[in-house]
Amino acid sequence: MSSIKLKVFNPSLSYRFGCPGPGLFQCTFTGMVFVLTQEAELLYRTVQWDESLLQSAGKTPAGLLFDIKCSEDAALCHLHLPHCEMDVDGLLPHGLLSVVHITDDGMSILEPLQITDTHVIVEVPHLSIFGLIWNIMRLWTKPVSGQVLLFLGPPNPETEIQKLNVILLPCNISLDEVRKQQRNYQYIMATSTCELFKGESYTVHCPEAIKIQPKKAHFVLEFGPNYHPTFEIRLPTNTKEVTLTVRDQRQREVWEHDVDLIDPALRVENPQSGSSESSLLSVRSEFVRSVTEPVLNQLLDKLLEREIINQEEMDSARTSSRADNARTVIDMVRNKGTQASSSLIEDLRTLDPTLSNKLKLS
Repeated sequence: MSSIKLKVFNPSLSYRFGCPGPGLFQCTFTGMVFVLTQEAELLYRTVQWDESLLQSAGKTPAGLLFDIKCSEDAALCHLHLPHCEMDVDGLLPHGLLSVVHITDDGMSILEPLQITDTHVIVEVPHLSIFGLIWNIMRLWTKPVSGQVLLFLGPPNPETEIQKLNVILLPCNISLDEVRKQQRNYQYIMATSTCELFKGESYTVHCPEAIKIQPKKAHFVLEFGPNYHPTFEIRLPTNTKEVTLTVRDQRQREVWEHDVDLIDPALRVENPQSGSSESSLLSVRSEFVRSVTEPVLNQLLDKLLEREIINQEEMDSARTSSRADNARTVIDMVRNKGTQASSSLIEDLRTLDPTLSNKLKLS
């Protein structure tokens, strides 16, 4: 066990997950998989890497860092952490990918039990902070599995221009982490998977663009806490569809997609119109009948994270039957106004797209 002392970490997003019994459970937000031996409640959050802890061990971050707690200390026996490797052959015997376990006393390195195409599996000695790490000697001539995320900004009525942010990231950065920092922008769903090389220069091309900046950017393989746009594309506000292409420094296409942009008139809400509140009111009965308890609990967690509700309000919405709790949530949010109602609609789209489509909130 290392004797290096921890620095203070900055908390980002936090999650609560109730596991009804023994089994294997996956978090839809982070991609982590938990293997439990009994019923328990998991509390976990992302925290900021302190890379000075890893340098002396010849390691570097390979994923997000998680602080994990459990209501039953011994309930969590194995942890699956998502990785972004393209080819897992040779990673296990050569120790190129492993897991760091950090406590108040320092850190230790856990060797994987198994590396699958998507996850690194380790045994959990006891709970604290876990994160994926690479051997610093990894060959950076090998690509990582990347993702292209798109966020559309509100139109500027004076300039008649809207901004589309393009963000290049490794695939094991959760969308939830990025959306928190793009709160005033709308996420545009698109096929995102691509291969990216650390340090390589990339360009983005869009025939419909007024301007793209910067002209080129290097892919920086970092895992938080900030996820700034790699490119900003300026478009006329009446643009309905664009074709985006990402090319590497040899002008090879690594990603291309025809992107449908939502009509700006439908995205802009008049604060006085109460359209989001009206939308929730119109689907209130069906929401109460159809929303599941796990989705309802996750909605409450998201509302608390966004500071739309406080802890007391969240606790009060978990004291009755599922239907009564659903009524409490939708009425409580509607009474808080347009921004709160829009946030609930946005989170429901992410957590339960089927119900969102059924309610015609998509």
